[in-house]
Amino acid sequence: MALFVVFQTTFFLTLLSLRTYQSEVLAERLPLTPVSLKVSTNSIHQSLHLQWTVHNLPYHQELKMVFQIQISRIETSNVVWVGNYSTTVKWNQVLHWSWESELPLECATHFVRMKSVMDDASFPEPNFWSNWSSWEEVSVQDSLGRGILFVFPKDKLVEEGSNVTICYVSRNIQNNVSCYLEGKQIHGEQLDPHVTAFNLNSVPFIRNRGTNIYCEASQGNVSKGIEGIVLFVSKVLEEPKDFSCETQDFKTLHCTWDPGTDTALGWSKQPSQSYTLFESFSGEKKLCTHKNWCNWQITQDSQETYNFTLIAENYLRKRSVNILFNLTHRVYLMNPFSVNFENVNATNAIMTWKVHSMRNNFTYLCQIELHGEGKMMQYDVSVKVNGEYFLSELEPATEYMARVRCADASHFWKWSEWSGQNFTTLEAAPSEAPDVWRSVNSEPGNHTVTLFWKPLSKLHANGKILFYNVVVENLDKPSRSELRSIPAPANSTKLILDRCSYQICVTANNSVGASPASIIVISVDPENKEVEEERIAGTDGGFSLSWKPQPGDIIGYVVDWCDHPQDVLQWKNVGPNTTSTVISTDAFRPGVRYDFRIYGLSTKRIACLLEKKTGYSQELAPSDNPHVLVDMLTSHSFTLSWKDYSTESQPGFIQGYHVYLKSKARQCHPRFQKAVLSDGSECCKYKIDNPEEKALIVDNLKPESSYEFFVTPFTSAGEGPNATFTKVTTPDEHSSMLIHILLPMVFCVLLIMIVCYLKSQWIKETCYPDIPDPYKSSILSLIKFKENPHLTIMNVSDCIPDAIEVVSKPEGTKIQILGTRKSLTETELTKPNYLYLLPTEKNHSGPGPCICFENFTYNQAASDSGFCGHVPVSPKAPPSMLGLMTSPENVLKALEKNYMNSLGEVPAGETSLNYVSQLASPMSGDKDSLPTNPVEPPHCSEYKMQMAVPLRLALPRPTENSSLSSITLLDPGEHYR
Repeated sequence: MALFVVFQTTFFLTLLSLRTYQSEVLAERLPLTPVSLKVSTNSIHQSLHLQWTVHNLPYHQELKMVFQIQISRIETSNVVWVGNYSTTVKWNQVLHWSWESELPLECATHFVRMKSVMDDASFPEPNFWSNWSSWEEVSVQDSLGRGILFVFPKDKLVEEGSNVTICYVSRNIQNNVSCYLEGKQIHGEQLDPHVTAFNLNSVPFIRNRGTNIYCEASQGNVSKGIEGIVLFVSKVLEEPKDFSCETQDFKTLHCTWDPGTDTALGWSKQPSQSYTLFESFSGEKKLCTHKNWCNWQITQDSQETYNFTLIAENYLRKRSVNILFNLTHRVYLMNPFSVNFENVNATNAIMTWKVHSMRNNFTYLCQIELHGEGKMMQYDVSVKVNGEYFLSELEPATEYMARVRCADASHFWKWSEWSGQNFTTLEAAPSEAPDVWRSVNSEPGNHTVTLFWKPLSKLHANGKILFYNVVVENLDKPSRSELRSIPAPANSTKLILDRCSYQICVTANNSVGASPASIIVISVDPENKEVEEERIAGTDGGFSLSWKPQPGDIIGYVVDWCDHPQDVLQWKNVGPNTTSTVISTDAFRPGVRYDFRIYGLSTKRIACLLEKKTGYSQELAPSDNPHVLVDMLTSHSFTLSWKDYSTESQPGFIQGYHVYLKSKARQCHPRFQKAVLSDGSECCKYKIDNPEEKALIVDNLKPESSYEFFVTPFTSAGEGPNATFTKVTTPDEHSSMLIHILLPMVFCVLLIMIVCYLKSQWIKETCYPDIPDPYKSSILSLIKFKENPHLTIMNVSDCIPDAIEVVSKPEGTKIQILGTRKSLTETELTKPNYLYLLPTEKNHSGPGPCICFENFTYNQAASDSGFCGHVPVSPKAPPSMLGLMTSPENVLKALEKNYMNSLGEVPAGETSLNYVSQLASPMSGDKDSLPTNPVEPPHCSEYKMQMAVPLRLALPRPTENSSLSSITLLDPGEHYR
């Protein structure tokens, strides 16, 4: 019992002592307020740095405490941040803490205070916050200098997409300040009269050298200063991608990764991100000198498992990735070497290679790829050190590329790089006959055969084709054949064959041998069959052709055509069981007409023309319009014709014509319909559906009216080009009647003129013959003048005159003298007087017969009388009338003078010529006197001589002894009758 009392007393004393100690400690904790608080600034990082101490801490004891910090801006009441900072505090320890401000510190005054609380487990609850420390004020504006405008922060570095706050400080509140981001004005929030802040959200990356921001202070239109900063925006640091490590020799690990975007900035503001390789099992670390790969040395302690961490870091951020792997599973072999080919022939070859040795009993898996003629073949093979593979079924004369790569067969990681070599197989004889076709032109007595063949493909040529052999054999005379060797690359030859059947064999030859022969037969009369041409329509990129199946032994069909613009003959072979095909080629052009011929090939290799087809791959509108002629123009109709227009040369099948007609009345004639042209004008249209109908009669027209017409063809693609209208005017109704009357008259007149011109000599001789030259008269040969050679005109006594007719006309009438074109004044017309010169003998019973002759060539006035006749005269006529006669000498002189002036102007007083007629006299004897008793003259029918005598010739008065001459003298204006 005493022991229990002692134990209880001791427990209570101990508890009392503990409570007394806790009370003392608690009493001592109450004043644990932070003291000696100091605040400094870091303008580069825009941060506040705090340091402080806590007094009254137990000596050599560490306590965990929590400090609550308040930060105010501009005023203490404007708290912008509140936060707790937990740390372990020692006796007499100086504590540090930093806070980064979003707003540049230069733009506002900041205030900081704090309080603390015990947060240690050795002290039971409850804990109480200490009192707040006094506010510490921090202001940087006092150290800015004397400038009028400042912009902050300076050279700040941020990541792309970050939010940034900038501000300006203006010393003069009267200034108007405007700020610009890359030339674009920005607007902010005024913190006080001197400071304005701008919040930039999600700033973009613009350039490596930073983003330009500037502010301008001005008063009115006067600039007071410009201040700016450069905001450096970095690309966001990315996590490394595709991080892996591998070995090729079990000595070095080669690690690679994709670094992503480079975050380096200009002006050395931030270099490229750095990379560090850390291996956790060994604890080793290596700073990599390259940004996408790094080598790690493998130690000889037989470590096979590795755990790598790759750390990427720049000024703003840090990223990391890690991998864990077994070394034997990351073997990347070096590429094979010494690749060779052995025993190469036309179709086979042996490929050999070597592999770098890794470890003993190491097995490699190798893959072979063979490329040639657009094909790729792949083979897999397992090897130890040296590899070998037999390549078969190769093409002759073909270049191949073979390559090989290898990998670890036990733990496949990845293939090595390729190692390869090229080789070429040897040539072989061509394996296929050339594709041969022909074009035959028949001429009298022979055929001109143009032979074509297509070059063999490389697959069938089995080498370089050197020449083609063409053997021409006469089937009618088998003993006769001809061999032609045509060097490559020619693909045609021309043969001239007579009217016999021929077999032509064509082979292609290379350095090894000849191909199988291609045979074609030319019959005696090829392509003499008349086949009607059929029109077809082209499809997209080609023509769809079909034909009727042919009875009999047909081994195939051939379709040929010409490619434009080269006009090269092309053909396509079709099997015997096929009766349709599609001809498609890039050479087909829109608007070009293509002619196709379909042949059937018999078992004797003779081609027979079956069908002809023509068409366009795409029809176009006509390229030109016809030249239209206007015929048979009347007052009510006219005819349009365009006979010379060619429809074959158009870029489409001409389906017809459109005739457009315009008139002032704007009313369409029968058969015409109203139409609207592209320019909006209205006209009348007539459609001709027959392309061969190239004329149109436009009738029911109005006389003396103007019409305009235009003719254009059309195809399935549209009309021809636009052109100007041609104007035609209909005549009046009477003009056509006059034309029908005048044209025959003009024709008759022209016909008469032509006949007169052709018969002019006959008309002249018949109607007005030339007057004979007296000096050339044949009568002179009967008279011989020996005494005077100049007397070539007969004397008066040589003939007996018949009669003289004197016609008197009054003066004043004008007479036109032929040859001179001058008029003479005629005497006033009076009653004509007729005077006859008769023999003077009284017993003359009456006048004998006499001839009256007038010539209008020399006497223009004679034609005016229009009368010629014989009037008898009494035999008692006075002999004084004989005074009209003159001597032959005077007459001769007058004749000579008149003859000389016949081509020129006739002198005054000699402006008229009269006809003089002389009759042959039956008397003989003295020619100088008249006989006293003349005999009765005979009939005056014998023409002897003619002469022209000028009018008004001065004649001497006749005497009794004067001789008479048969001369008729007329005064001016008188007519000789």
